[in-house]
Amino acid sequence: MNNNSELRRHLALACLALALGGAAPGLAAQAAPAAPQLADPLNRKADYGWFVNERFGMFIHFGLYANAARHEWIMNKEKLSVEAYRKYFDSFNPDLFDARAWARSAKAAGMKYMVLTAKHHEGFALWDTQLSDYKISNTAFKRDLVREFVDAARAEGLKVGFYYSLIDWHHPEFPIDGYHPLREDETAKKVPRDMAKYRSFMHGQVRELLSNYGKIDYLWFDFSYPNRPKDWSWGQGKGREDWHSEELVKLVHQLQPRILLNNRLDLPGGVQTPEDHQPRFDGLASEFKLTEECHTLYDSWGYRRDTVAWKSSEAAVRLLVDAVSKGNNLLLNVGPNGRGEFEPGVQSRLAALGEWTRLHGRAIQGAGASAFTAPDGTRYTQRGKRLYLHLQNYPMGGVELPGLAGKVSYAQFLHDGSEIQFKEPQPRNLQNNAHVSVSENAIRLSLPMNRPELLLPVVELFLK
Repeated sequence: MNNNSELRRHLALACLALALGGAAPGLAAQAAPAAPQLADPLNRKADYGWFVNERFGMFIHFGLYANAARHEWIMNKEKLSVEAYRKYFDSFNPDLFDARAWARSAKAAGMKYMVLTAKHHEGFALWDTQLSDYKISNTAFKRDLVREFVDAARAEGLKVGFYYSLIDWHHPEFPIDGYHPLREDETAKKVPRDMAKYRSFMHGQVRELLSNYGKIDYLWFDFSYPNRPKDWSWGQGKGREDWHSEELVKLVHQLQPRILLNNRLDLPGGVQTPEDHQPRFDGLASEFKLTEECHTLYDSWGYRRDTVAWKSSEAAVRLLVDAVSKGNNLLLNVGPNGRGEFEPGVQSRLAALGEWTRLHGRAIQGAGASAFTAPDGTRYTQRGKRLYLHLQNYPMGGVELPGLAGKVSYAQFLHDGSEIQFKEPQPRNLQNNAHVSVSENAIRLSLPMNRPELLLPVVELFLK
């Protein structure tokens, strides 16, 4: 590995050390460059060490749309008026909801934080807001679900996050635009709406969420779309001027100075949140940034009864590994059903994730991207002087790892601690068997012919 690559690796580890509040594992005796400040104007004072260490969180989309069981955007997709949507409010009663069961499922799956949709675009509040009657405490359920969620997450040692929709299709003052369910109702579009009144309401709800539930670790806003008028030719897209985003951020920091914010306020900075795609990895960057890849287990974020488009348990593990190999987090979504439970398909995948992370957690928590280049069909994560080779495509008999000659002292399967033997390059005059020779600067692992019965086998490499 050349000096630039070595420097970049130490820089990445130094960034991790800054986030964790101490020295990076394995670097105590090495001089590392000073870690840069987090390149994020929204989160420079945030407590982000837990975020880069934990790596894996649960996203929960839950609301009235769970009763419809078709999609969390059903109000938009089916152009439902507030009156037509009312039946879901009147019938909503998640009587089997158990906040501790949610939190225990997340923890057992290897997740370290939870983000709940306190309010989605439909405008329904899962807490006892004093600013609206459109809230869970006015349904047959009668309780403050957010309170129970927060208490349960903390009891399991999980960090707490709230999702809050800047959009509100229920509020009478939220201006109609091309996303609004009434976008084709010409009569409704002629009725004046006052964004200032809605904005005051929205800021007030954020104040409630950040004032009444103790320390909140993460606030996940959704979402801005200031450029949409180019496509609609009528109506107004919404962004920082509509939300008064700068003022809103000041309010958030006043109430929760160390909270993390995401990037959907139409302002520079925030945790980057690519949704339902895997961003490209261009190698270790000199700037330390926070990125969280957001994926769901099937083709919607809320409960969808009739879906057949499930991600397999193996696909979910691959998403986790791929994210961490780029220095990113994974926020994996579930959508509880109308009675407040995770359906069997969700439960089985969470259980499979839990078994894999039980055996391989140290390749995820506290780990991140590596400056070494992984061979095709594999991914690297690195934690100090431990390099983890994730065998997404299991090679027949062995695999060559470029750039590691002279750098590895020991190798083993992570799941059972069994040794993996490896070969180093030999001088040409000692190479008597060309078909097993090792390329210059590489090592060759000798893997068993039979693939371990795991969703994704991992080799742990001890770096010198």
